[in-house]
Amino acid sequence: MLNRGYAYTTIIGGKDHGQTLLSHLASLYPHSSPQAWQQNLNNGEVTVNGVIATGSEALTSGQMLVWNRPPWIEPDAPQHFEVLLDDPHLLAVNKPGGLPTLPGGGFMENTLLRLVQKQSPDANPVHRLGRATTGIVLFAKTPQAASNLTADWNTSRIEKIYRALAQGIADRDAYEILTPIGLVPHPRIGSVWAANPDGKPSKSLAKVISRTTDATTFEVSLGSGRPHQIRIHLASIGHPLVGDPLYGPTGQPLEDLPGLPGDGGYFLHAQFLKFHHPITGERIHLEAALPSGFSSHP
Repeated sequence: MLNRGYAYTTIIGGKDHGQTLLSHLASLYPHSSPQAWQQNLNNGEVTVNGVIATGSEALTSGQMLVWNRPPWIEPDAPQHFEVLLDDPHLLAVNKPGGLPTLPGGGFMENTLLRLVQKQSPDANPVHRLGRATTGIVLFAKTPQAASNLTADWNTSRIEKIYRALAQGIADRDAYEILTPIGLVPHPRIGSVWAANPDGKPSKSLAKVISRTTDATTFEVSLGSGRPHQIRIHLASIGHPLVGDPLYGPTGQPLEDLPGLPGDGGYFLHAQFLKFHHPITGERIHLEAALPSGFSSHP
């Protein structure tokens, strides 16, 4: 089934001043070739300051660029989720693997946000999980709940504990991982979050739950909230997630790049979330049951 299409809007910045529109589009959205962008332009899908563009225009900073992407058939994604908490201010759900939290990457309607808002129109996620990551996603239904939770989210007042299945056998029983995380070049999508000595400070605590002949199950507590933090941090200590198509043993993208950031195949689950209710102050302790993949990898 076709979705409703989407208007991608950007404002031209100073560094793009003087570029031709076609070259700017090809660098801004590198998933399509210049030839494909020229076809989109010929179809009248792109406007600059409200005027349909041809691609040869020289851009100036401050212009508004809009790509009116026509409706498309989205990739399939699960349509069901378990409700863990539902009150006038909060909604917490157990997100299945393969369902994006927010629109992006070809998904608009097949997202947790759209599915949740069909039932609770005022609910907005306080955070997000990667498409392949399973487990707890917390939504706020009121502005005050959202404001209070956002202020506390990356502090010790909110405990976020994950289960992760990693490659290799861990030598130690616990690790404090402080690998900085920042953007690094990626040949297919421009850049990707990864281990980067010039990146932002990041902190994870990883404790071994169990070991098998070739894998280790970790319980990971987050002390910061960087994109793909657990995948990058465990990889940076030599234990990439089992089945991770993107990150290798250094926390850098794999050289042969079999995967993109949204691709699945790994086991990462947001299992526990502990916090004080942003309105009532009540202590909340949420748990999302482990998906079947973890039980087949003890």
